[in-house]
Amino acid sequence: MLSDVQAAHDSRGVPLDEVGIEGLRYPVLVADGQGAKRETVATATMAVDLGPEAKGAHLSRFIEVLHGSREQLTPDTAAGLAEELRLYMGSGRARVHLSFPYFLEREAPVTRARAFVEYTCSITARSSVAGTQLAWSVEVPVTSVCPCSKAISDRGAHNQRGHVTIEVNGADHMSGPWFDELIDIAEAAASSPVYALLKRPDERHVTMAGYDNPVFVEDMVRDVCQVLSDCDRIAAYRVRAVNDESIHNHAAYAAITWSSPRGV
Repeated sequence: MLSDVQAAHDSRGVPLDEVGIEGLRYPVLVADGQGAKRETVATATMAVDLGPEAKGAHLSRFIEVLHGSREQLTPDTAAGLAEELRLYMGSGRARVHLSFPYFLEREAPVTRARAFVEYTCSITARSSVAGTQLAWSVEVPVTSVCPCSKAISDRGAHNQRGHVTIEVNGADHMSGPWFDELIDIAEAAASSPVYALLKRPDERHVTMAGYDNPVFVEDMVRDVCQVLSDCDRIAAYRVRAVNDESIHNHAAYAAITWSSPRGV
């Protein structure tokens, strides 16, 4: 029989907050909230706490648990993934973080030409004897036109590309706006969405539509906040908007964190 070194006793008496794996790239299927699944490749971090008496953690078990859940990532199955990992490892706490590119096919506003736009999404699940906590996020590329620049200029206004990041905690594991819905909320708060494919009529439309809808980073965060605060499926959220300023050598940002009085 092969010796199990990880299961050996450690005499130093030092518990560890986390032991695990990070930087693991693994194919997964992510539910889109509309009954379909999207193929992507996640970068995973998986960890558990380790008691003072244990020599090490059985790292192969992390891969086993992830592989068993890769076919259907939803809020509920992500929470179950952390719980399964904690129980399988015999630990008091477990954490699973998955980040991945998420593609949606978008239609150009005039020509209706279609192409995929990439978004960055993540899921973080934490499990303990007290229960499971789940958060998920989207990072959405957007375009914004500066209201001040428009107001003070005889012609035109400076505009730039930026990102709106939304992280939410669902009121329970089966609720809360999922990735597609959060992406739509972020894009609606900007001067214009970002498109992968624009023909000349589309570019003209996007330029003028953005000019007619100038927003600061403060505006984008507040508009997203208003939508999320009206959703009783959310227990907490964090919103951050960043503009890579086109006329400055710095970025501008705004952020807000909110928690429901009901708690997470």
